[in-house]
Order: sequence, then C-alpha cells, then structure tokens
Amino acid sequence: MNRADWAILLILALIWGGAFFFIGVAVRHVAPLTYVWLRLTIAAAGMLAYMAFKREPLGLPRSVWGAIILLSLLNNVIPFVLFGWSQQHIASGLASILNATTPIWGVMVAHFLTRDERLTPLRSGGVLLGFGGVAMMIGPSLLTNLGGAGLPQLACITASLSYAVAAVWARRFRRIGVSPLSVTTGQLSVGAVIMLPLALIVDQPWTAPLPPLTAWGAIAALALLCTAFGYVLYFRLIDRAGATNALLVTLLVPPTAILLGGLFLGEQLAARDFLGLALIALGLAAIDGRLFSALRRRPRQAV
Repeated sequence: MNRADWAILLILALIWGGAFFFIGVAVRHVAPLTYVWLRLTIAAAGMLAYMAFKREPLGLPRSVWGAIILLSLLNNVIPFVLFGWSQQHIASGLASILNATTPIWGVMVAHFLTRDERLTPLRSGGVLLGFGGVAMMIGPSLLTNLGGAGLPQLACITASLSYAVAAVWARRFRRIGVSPLSVTTGQLSVGAVIMLPLALIVDQPWTAPLPPLTAWGAIAALALLCTAFGYVLYFRLIDRAGATNALLVTLLVPPTAILLGGLFLGEQLAARDFLGLALIALGLAAIDGRLFSALRRRPRQAV
C-alpha cells in the first residue's frame, strides 16, 4: 500500500466510524424501521445518480435478482435494522466494537460454506481471541441484565454475522461478471422497496413528530456519505490494494466511533469494553496474519 492507499483507508475509517455516530443521532428522533428506509432510499438514489453520471448501465440480468434480494436482506435490511434498534439502548462506540467481529465471523462462515478459504491454526487462534473479546463485553450483561444491554449487544453480533454471510454470498456476482457498483445499487434499491411497507405498517411515521434538522442531516450523511460514497471508496481501495488490505479498515473504525460518541453524545464505555476491543484487534491481526509473519521474519539480534 502506498500513501494514496493509506489515505483512502483512513478516510474510509473516518466515514464508517462516523456512521455509528450518525446512527446514534438519527435513532434518537426517528423509529429504526423508518430510519433504515430513509437511509436505503436516499443511498439508492445517490448510487443511481452516480451510475448515470458515469453512464454505466445497471446491467443486472433477470436471473440474478433473486440473489440480489437475499444479499439486500443480509447486507442491508437485517444489519441496518439491528444496529438501529440496538443503538437506542447502547453506546455507538460499543456497537462499532461489536461490528468489528464481522471478519471473525467471516472466516468461520467461509470455512463452512466455501472450499478455498479454510481455517488455519493461526486463523483459528484469531477466532478464539475475537470470541474471547466478545464474551468479555457481553458475558456480564447476559448474566446480570439480559433485558438491558445484553439483547442490544446480541443484536449487534447478529448483524455482524449477517454481514459475514453476505460477504460470502456476494462472491457469486464476481464469478458471473456483475460489477460491484451494479450489485451495490441493486441491493440498496431492493432494500428500500422491502423497508417501505415495514416502516409504514410498524412505525406509522405520519403519527410521529417531525424530526429535527440534526436527525435529517444524520440520515442524509448515513445515506450519501457512509453508504453510497463509502461503498464507492471501498471498491476503489479493493481495486488498488486488494481485499486483504481493505480489511484493515475494520480495526480503525471503533476508535473513530468511540471518539465521536464520547465528544458529541456523552457516551462512556466500561473498561471491559476496551479490553474486549483489544482481544478482538489481536484476533483480527491473527486472521490477517501479516503482523505475525513480519515478527517471524525479523532477524534475531546476535547475543
């Protein structure tokens, strides 16, 4: 990775770390299902406008729309709703830490559902470290306060697992030659259609007071900056530096979310949450493998 690649990585970390802050602002004033529908609708419109500007057709054959619908459920509808609901009850920084378990779930899912991404001893150790970090954060809540922070934290873990399954499911589109931008635009559009009746039936948004400008701004930032532009930047980073390097963004998102939540939302995390983050970071480093390989290659000093 050169300096431009690192710059893209850091910008993406700021954008996606900010997403948890924006969610925390939005769901204080807008019901979760309505917030998700607005986010997906605005993001889909932004992606369609971007593709029209580039004069790139959507190019999704009829045969792939069933797979697109499932991808939208796994990658947008389910995790967006779960994170939106959970951040009504827990800090945005904590949600971002639990979201960092996505690559850990990813290696587990890939091991069982693919033939070319098997668990190695180092990756297995990384998975155990990651789950140890999750147990450190969630375990006390489940044992002492299941109706409080325990369920929202489990919702974040479920959302992260959904992201991991979606990543494996999305591999099929590359094999059949569908561009990532087309897949992204298709899944966001489908998600907006799915969420519309759910938001109308469950939330009945017309009965709620009009959200303040801060909530509208947070939703617009989530849709256009964190979702539409974030995906475009992420795919550019993958093209320039590869998927493995792009995975490093997962390690950089929680510090941004924790800082923004503490400065602007008055959120505070317990010491065990930071210890859990440290274990998850070690697990991700083990799964990535490059740090451990560099340490093994370092020449020993003469005694």
